[in-house]
Amino acid sequence: MNHQIISRKPGFAQGLFLILPIVLGVVGVSVFTATVNLMQQHFSYVPNGAYWVNLLQTMPGFWIVAFSPIAGWLADRLGRRNILMLSMVVYALVGMAPFWLENIWTILLTRCFVGMCESVVLTVTTTMLCDYFHGRTRERWLASQTGVASLSALLIIPLGGALGARYGWQGPFLVYFISLVLVVFVAIYTWEPEHVAPTTDEIAMVNADAIYQSIPWARMSGIILITLVGSIFFYSTITQNANALVQLGVKDPARIGAYATWASLGVPVGTVLFWFLGRLHINLLLCIDFLIIGIGFTLMSTASTPAGYVMAADLQQVGCGLVLPTLLVWATRGLAYHVRGRGNGLWQGAFGLGLFASGIVLQYMGSLYGGSILAAFGVLGRFGLAAAGIALVAWIVLRRSRRA
Repeated sequence: MNHQIISRKPGFAQGLFLILPIVLGVVGVSVFTATVNLMQQHFSYVPNGAYWVNLLQTMPGFWIVAFSPIAGWLADRLGRRNILMLSMVVYALVGMAPFWLENIWTILLTRCFVGMCESVVLTVTTTMLCDYFHGRTRERWLASQTGVASLSALLIIPLGGALGARYGWQGPFLVYFISLVLVVFVAIYTWEPEHVAPTTDEIAMVNADAIYQSIPWARMSGIILITLVGSIFFYSTITQNANALVQLGVKDPARIGAYATWASLGVPVGTVLFWFLGRLHINLLLCIDFLIIGIGFTLMSTASTPAGYVMAADLQQVGCGLVLPTLLVWATRGLAYHVRGRGNGLWQGAFGLGLFASGIVLQYMGSLYGGSILAAFGVLGRFGLAAAGIALVAWIVLRRSRRA
């Protein structure tokens, strides 16, 4: 019997073509950011047209939350690679479909399928990275996902704008073709980690660092709760940069776009820092992460110039670039092969939920301060510093208990 897990050794190519599909999650949310106004004008004849256009943009996020646990279950039951490639093909087809569609309700339906496919892609690629790699190598690949997603937005948003200028509001949907390109490389360079009737040695290799043979619900519940907090911190800055800059007097859309781009460059920096700090105890690492986030939010709330705001936002995003891989590595560490997909699905769902929760949280906090988004950032800064303090106390208590 030919056991491929013995003859094939994952390397750089496998890691690269499993982190690149993270770009599809960025495409789903931000590809027509630059053409929302064009879509609102086109569908102005539809009752509440502006509301429905905004829903087109956020609809995939809802399905990432709702479908990620199911995607994880499918990965554990049916295997990884085939459903990943199928989802990438369907993602491309339903993603590009609005280029030829005019009915907003039909387009809304395609956006639902885009979100479902995204949930499978995000969950399964992360799961396969956990299957292929172990220890520090695995953690670095997982951390790289965050950096790749952040950097890809710098290309995807301008590309969507260029296609919108060329073809109108439907142009940005052509960006979804990238999924058909990526799936070719996934087909060439990856293989199914699971095998029929694996040997004892094969099981040991796949479960090299497995501690949990079933979902550790108590542990995952705590991680999911902290992930939700970290996700709210992350999305609060990304989704509200434009409003904060307007509050600071920036009116020109081109300048807002430029400032917002600079304000997001901290995430890949945080990802690189994780490569060096990832060996720290999880509580100490969370303390550092939330401390940076809290200081960043506080400086954002007190900024008086756009340049000062951008520098503070970059610092906050460095903390986010640290905390997201910290939580993902924590969630996936120790899960056996047959529950790894579900564990990743639960984490992806919690992370996606932060996108929706951040809007509600900021709207409520802003209402307490006369609608000031900068003041709302100040409140989040205090929460971040409090979270850092809690993590530090937990680290100290654990150290003392271990010594005892």
